Formats: sequence, C-alpha cells, structure tokens
Amino acid sequence: MSHVLAAVAWPYANGPRHIGHVSGFGVPSDVFARYMRMAGHDVLMVSGTDEHGTPIQVQADADGVTPRELADRYNRVIVEDLHGLGLSYDLFTRTTTRNHYAVVQELFEGMYRNGYIVPKTTMGAISPSTGRTLPDRYIEGTCPICGYDSARGDQCDNCGNQLDPIDLIDPKSRINGETPKFVETEHFFLDLPALADVLRQWLDTREGWRPNVLRFSRNLLDDLQPRAITRDLEWGVPIPLDGWRDRPDKRIYVWFDAVIGYLSASIEWARRTGDPEAWRKWWSADGEGKDARSYYFMGKDNIVFHSVIWPALLSGYSGEGSRDGEPGELGQLNLPTEVVSSEYLTMEGRKFSSSRKVVIYVRDFLERYDADALRYFIAAAGPESNDTDFTWAEFLRRNNDELVAGWGNLVNRSVSMAAKNFGAIPPVDPAGLTEADEALLAVARAGFTTVGDLIGRHRQKQAIGEAMKVVAEANRYLSEQAPWKLKDEADKPRQGTILHVALQVVSDANTLLTPFLPHSAQQVHELLGGTGVHAPMPVIEQVDDLDGGPAYPVLTGDYTVGARWESVPLEAGRPLAAPKPVFRKLDPSIVDEELARLAG
Repeated sequence: MSHVLAAVAWPYANGPRHIGHVSGFGVPSDVFARYMRMAGHDVLMVSGTDEHGTPIQVQADADGVTPRELADRYNRVIVEDLHGLGLSYDLFTRTTTRNHYAVVQELFEGMYRNGYIVPKTTMGAISPSTGRTLPDRYIEGTCPICGYDSARGDQCDNCGNQLDPIDLIDPKSRINGETPKFVETEHFFLDLPALADVLRQWLDTREGWRPNVLRFSRNLLDDLQPRAITRDLEWGVPIPLDGWRDRPDKRIYVWFDAVIGYLSASIEWARRTGDPEAWRKWWSADGEGKDARSYYFMGKDNIVFHSVIWPALLSGYSGEGSRDGEPGELGQLNLPTEVVSSEYLTMEGRKFSSSRKVVIYVRDFLERYDADALRYFIAAAGPESNDTDFTWAEFLRRNNDELVAGWGNLVNRSVSMAAKNFGAIPPVDPAGLTEADEALLAVARAGFTTVGDLIGRHRQKQAIGEAMKVVAEANRYLSEQAPWKLKDEADKPRQGTILHVALQVVSDANTLLTPFLPHSAQQVHELLGGTGVHAPMPVIEQVDDLDGGPAYPVLTGDYTVGARWESVPLEAGRPLAAPKPVFRKLDPSIVDEELARLAG
C-alpha cells in the first residue's frame, strides 16, 4: 500500500460548472482515485471552490451582493453538482476558510524569509472607471512576441510565453472594453529565476507524463521572469507582513492562494479526522510522506500553475532554490509526481461560452440524463490527449449502442435468464468447464491487470475500451452458447454452467467498470444478489469553520468500504430477482431538442 494524493483543480466560484469543466478536472480524477482505492492504496482526494480575485469582486458588484455572498451561492451550486456526478472527494472545501488563510500566509512568510518573495515597484493596470486593479487575465491585446491578437495579460495562449499586461499592444479590459491605466504600485514578486534550476532538475526526472504537458512545461523555463503575487484588491488573503497585514487595498493574488489549497485542504481534512498531523503522510518529503505519490488533475489552461508555479512555491518554502533557506514549520514538502492535464472539450463544433449560450451546465445535464451516461462519454470520448467535440448525436449513440445495447443488455439477459430458470445463481456442472467457459473467464481475469495498469497511467480511454471488450466477449459467448435453447431437464446442468460463467464475468466486468460508472455499478452489484456498499458515494455535510468563521457545505465520504480490484467468485445459490434496466435508452428526438435549446 502507498499513499496517493489526488489533487483536483479548484473550480472558480463565479458560476455553475459546465460539462467541459468536469471533463478536464472532475471525472478523470475520480476514476483514478476510485481505482487506486480499490487497488488497496491510501488515497486522499482534495479540492474546493476557488473564491478570491477581481472576477468575483466584479460579478458581485454587478449582482448587487458582497463577494462572500456570491461565493457562498456558487460554492453550494458546485458542491451539489459534483455530488450529483458522484465525485469521491475526501474533502471538497473552499478558499475562504480561516484554515486556508493561515496555510497561505505560512507559505508566503516561509518563502519571504528564504528570499524567494521580494518587494518590487511596478506598473499596475487600473480600471479608469472603477479605480480597481485589473487582473492580468482580464486584459487582452496583441502579443508583442508572436502577434497573436487575443493574448491575455499573463500569458499568450498562442506561443505560450509569460507576459506582462503593460507589454501588450493595444491592451483592453475584458470587463468593459476600456483601455487600462497603468500606475506605479508596490507589490511582492515570486522570484522564479532563482528557482529555475531546481524546477529544471525536477522536470528532468519526470517520467510517463503526457508529452504535451512535459514539453510545454520545459519550454516555460527558458524565459522565467519574476511574477507578482499580490494585487491592489479588497477581496483576498491579507499579506502577512508588518505594514501590510491591515491594509485594505492589498491582497495576495488569487493564483497564489488557489494552488496552496491542495495543501490547506489536506490539513483541514486531517484536522477534521481528529489526527491533525495525518496530512503529512501525503506531503512530508523529509518524513513519513517521502514515498507518497501526488497527481494533479486539470485542463490544459492550468498547466503553468501546476508544473511551474506550484512546484516553485513548494521548493522556495522548502529552501531548495539558488538562495537556499530553511523549511518552514510545515517542513519540506513533496513536489508533484505528475501533472495530468486534459485538452479542451468543445460543444457541437464551438468553444464552450456561457455568455454566448454555447453551454450545458452540469446540473441541467443531470436533470435530464443519468450521471453515469455523462461519465461514460467523458471516459470513452473525452479530451484526454486531444481536443474533443461533444455532440448530442454522439452522446446518444454511445448511450444507446454501448451502454444500453452492450453492457446493459449483458447484465439484463444474464440475470433475467438465471432468475427465470433457477431463481438464484446456478451451480457449475460437476462435469466441469468447457474450453469456451475457461477462455471467457480468463479474458475477464486478465482485465484486472490490463485495465488497472491503464488507469494507473492515466490512459482512461484505453482502459474503458478494454473493459468494454470484456463485455463484448461475454455477449458473444452467450450468443454462441445459447443457454435459452437448453430446455430439457438433461440440459439443465449445462445451462446452469453457462449462466454461472456469464454472471461471473458480469461481476468481474462490473468491478472493472466501477471507477467509471459507480452509480450503475452499485445497481449491478445488487442485481447479482450482492449486499452492502459496492461503490461508495460522497455526501454533502454542513460543517463549522474550524477556526470560527462561517459554516459551509463540504463534500466528503467514507471510502474504506466497497469493492476491491479483484475477481470475487460468485456463490451458487445466491437469490436473484428479475432485473430492472440499468441504463435508460434515449429517444433520438433528444438530439433535435437539445440542438434547439442550444440555438436559443
């Protein structure tokens, strides 16, 4: 057993999440975490809502509420959506907890003491109409390096270079289109150049990463510049230094505090379990967590923050850059084992855009369709390594032809025939198994190695494909063996053997599909006469802030129960009832209905 951290990107609390978001950070991380738990590892899966920064402030002003009220609203919406998808967080929290503030400030102070955070006077972008700082991402213009006309103030998505808003050609505010005013201001900067060598050495040791992630990350190191980590802003974590702590106009920048959430959420989880030091099993590089592995899940627009910025913060706090230094009170901290980045999901050939109504929100999807239908589409056809287009026609096809006609049909006909003819799981004929029986059982058993290895290496498309091959082999076996034709009493033992073998493979295939389809996996387990929890689900709990702040909802759960990643022999005689369909067949009319909704 090893300790495995599943660190999941923090959704921004300025609105509900759409299916493009959860295809990048949500479903892939949950498939991985569920498999790792089933395989016997001690998994800690953490995240929460990212709630600071100017965008929250701007939207709150527009809605006539406070930033906290806006964050409260969307925190609950997002928690409910992720719960509906069955994402098995040990703790899904938020960045407005006092625990999070304390951890962010500890890392800031530790890096400042070690010399990796330095004060600097610079030119900051201000909105002429409001007087507020414009975040880099809310300024757009032409890239001075490659000429791309939609570069952001922090980075050009075309050439990948880090930018400063003042360097953009013809910069404009994305909030209201006005030209920002640049004024002199003092801020604190993360000295990335002082950490470049340790980052390069670390990246050179990374193996098995998706090539695009590693290549992009290494390219970023060629021109690292100091990066501002504070902003002229009222909404955020205060700067924990004398002369700055009580200033109402200076806050730690949201991108700095959000990535620290992985650590603060782990610490909060530990405190809530009654063992405040338990987080160290996943984080302490110089102690009991030195052999732990950590995997970070996100969309490709977040690679830089997880493969460069976050490792830089961890290294600087641990005193590992060119200025050396000493670890803070949290000790030396583990760097990521792997950054698992997905590409983009588009919708009917267009980019997701809430403002242009090219979107389907998670909660709207779940009101009309099953969670596992979406999870299956994301796993089988999502943007794992290439941009992928979601179309309603393809969603319909995969649901009806693969889930219903493939897996659902296998479950239904196997259980129904056994229930009708035996009323229970039938015994195996004492005469033994045939070559065909043994061959199918071997295919199913081999799936545990093949599928598990692929999930462990973040090849989920291949993994679910291999699991569905087991399903296809079992359907073919039933068609060839035709147990429904064995009607004479003398044929009963052979009929029972065929159905026992089929049900055993249904059980094995169900285990192989459990990380992908946990809701239906529980149903199949029960259809096979199983009792208890097969696929544990998250729960929403309203909790008090550990340090006296306002209460809030969290996602958590008990994942110590459930199926193991192994074939479990079925017991003959276990009662079976006539099954209910596991999946819903969708009417083709949904395609036109959904396209009409999209068209407005």
